[in-house]
Amino acid sequence: MTSPPVIKNCSYCLAHVPDLVQYGSKPRREIMRDPAIRGSIARALRPYNKAVCYPPNQTFIGNLSPDELNTIPRPWFTRETTGRNTGRFGEILDQTTFFGLLKLADVLNPPLFPMDETALATLRESLADHPLLTGFASRLETPHQNGENSTQQPSPQTSALAMHSEGKRYGWFHGDERAEGVDDENLGPYHLLENSCTKTTGALALSWLLHREQMAPEKVDFLISCGEEACGDRYQRGGGGMAKAIGEMCGCSNASGMDIKNFCAAPASAIVTAAAMVKAGLHKRVVVVGGGSLAKLGMKFQSFLEHDLPILDDCLACTALLISGDDGVSPIIRLDPGAVGKVPIGAGNTDESVFRHYLLNPLAALNLQCTDIDRYAAELQNPEIMEFAGSGDVTSKNYRKIGAMAVLAKQLEKSEMDSWIKKIGMVGFAPTQGHIPSAVPYIGHAMEAMHRGEIKRAMFLSRASLFLNRCTNLLDGVSFILERNPKC
Repeated sequence: MTSPPVIKNCSYCLAHVPDLVQYGSKPRREIMRDPAIRGSIARALRPYNKAVCYPPNQTFIGNLSPDELNTIPRPWFTRETTGRNTGRFGEILDQTTFFGLLKLADVLNPPLFPMDETALATLRESLADHPLLTGFASRLETPHQNGENSTQQPSPQTSALAMHSEGKRYGWFHGDERAEGVDDENLGPYHLLENSCTKTTGALALSWLLHREQMAPEKVDFLISCGEEACGDRYQRGGGGMAKAIGEMCGCSNASGMDIKNFCAAPASAIVTAAAMVKAGLHKRVVVVGGGSLAKLGMKFQSFLEHDLPILDDCLACTALLISGDDGVSPIIRLDPGAVGKVPIGAGNTDESVFRHYLLNPLAALNLQCTDIDRYAAELQNPEIMEFAGSGDVTSKNYRKIGAMAVLAKQLEKSEMDSWIKKIGMVGFAPTQGHIPSAVPYIGHAMEAMHRGEIKRAMFLSRASLFLNRCTNLLDGVSFILERNPKC
């Protein structure tokens, strides 16, 4: 193929799961030290309607633009704004309906998430009432159909996790209780719940993508998952398979798939890989899907408790993007030689070196300057979450670095930096889900701005903290440029 690949469509969704906050990595560890913390967390959880009306969440699903969010005074969590649970890009799913999808994602026998018929009926009804997910309702089997023992309750000594929603217990989430899994810590309840949450939210995002594109699931050729989970057993921790698991749940019977891992930069790496596949003619329609990270739920909960505030990191975020050949309308991904930014091993870890390689070098390869990009997207974490936790406004810090590099490269006067940053930057609005905030939440907004003729180019810069694997002290960076289709 000689035509450039495009991002043809996208979806962004949130699952409000306050009762799962206790199973986030940080809350879970603190509760093990002091069980009384569980009660403190429960008292600080916000209801669904508050999560729906929260301005950053409305921005994530497309009802507000980043510029509109920036006009709303903070603190945002006190704003009595009107919010809809559905948006231009997706929705904010309630916890009970999420449990229905979570149950459907359970394919093991004996099941990971057994429940009685009464609980199943409630979840089936919740799915049936959902205009997009109603087709999933009939797939929830009764206990006797899938071999569940609905009367069996775990003993107090078991490691199974209690699953509650709105004060009602729907059952317990178990580990793999078969002989090959019973003593494998990778197949215990917590890790399998983490994997199942990624699968469930990934399926939600993919369902919305297919709905927005009005495309049959059989039309998907290939899936790339970019989530942060580590599916696998004791012999292949992090072995993968999430892409095909999500595709299977959504009926993508003709697709194959693979998982890409690169810490927070995984979505950018996956998008570039998908675009290269389409450009090479290997596949016509490739979907990049990123499910939510259970481990990141409640990661900053202690700061909220200390300030007597509601816990704001209570949503699982997910996204899906369709990469295809040039349709003459959709924004193109620039794959010219040198246009995809990378941070080579020899670059070191200084900000100047990193930004030179994945900001300045790709622009130079296209004979562009920093000022030729209309909007930049880097790490778009919600500052209201990050600042209360003492991490500062991560998004704002990155724009300062981009501006400083433009000045250093003599492409911008220092006196112009502040006004230029206001023009090319935006406020962060994504949940603290690691890979999700890393540049890609702006793609949907960028596509709409390009369709309206408001911007021509947007650059997406994602960083990866490779040093977290304890195998290297390096970090990584991946960038790509999205450009308005010249045929429009």
